[in-house]
Amino acid sequence: MTKILSALLAISLVGPAALALADDSAGADAKKAGDEAVVAGEKAEKAGDEAQSSMKAGHHKVVRHDQPGEKSARQAIDELQRADPGLSRFFDDAAGYAVFATVGKGGLGIGAAHGTGVLYENGEATGKTTLTQLTVGLQIGGQAYTEVIFFETKEALASFKRGEFAMAAQVSAVAAAAGASANAKYVHGVSVFTLAKGGVMAEASVGGQKFTYRPFERPVLTSSR
Repeated sequence: MTKILSALLAISLVGPAALALADDSAGADAKKAGDEAVVAGEKAEKAGDEAQSSMKAGHHKVVRHDQPGEKSARQAIDELQRADPGLSRFFDDAAGYAVFATVGKGGLGIGAAHGTGVLYENGEATGKTTLTQLTVGLQIGGQAYTEVIFFETKEALASFKRGEFAMAAQVSAVAAAAGASANAKYVHGVSVFTLAKGGVMAEASVGGQKFTYRPFERPVLTSSR
């Protein structure tokens, strides 16, 4: 009987301590779980903020502004290709090309031509160019036309950019029209096409044309939504 009473007394003493230990352990586990939940919530909030910032950034686009004369040059290219779709092979394969949207030419015995244009390399506008020409001979009236000069090689293009290029007398322009470019070839490293805008002129040679070139400054980029 004494042993039984001793056992019961021991149980009564140990029971509260065991319960206290169990409560402390459960509380620690709950606190740990709560801390982990807070950390997870903070991470989720940060991820949400980053996603929102990314979405806002996606609404901003970098806009490249046209260089002087570039819009007119693009329109001239479209008109040339509409007149002769075969010109696409020159635009695609040339080392570069100079596009003069409007060249004004006129004269009475002594003629003069002048135009400003844009030089393209790898399809990108890289600089401004000017064209001048003086001719002597039978010529009456005036005209305005578009002119494009394709450069066959990098060497011919580099010569043009250095200001050393002048159109040889043997070079003649091909009037842009359906199929006109099919048999066109390079002469002295260039191939020239024109598209009349109006007017009448007896002499249409491009021989003797001289050019200047000035590279554009770095493109102006802005952000828009």
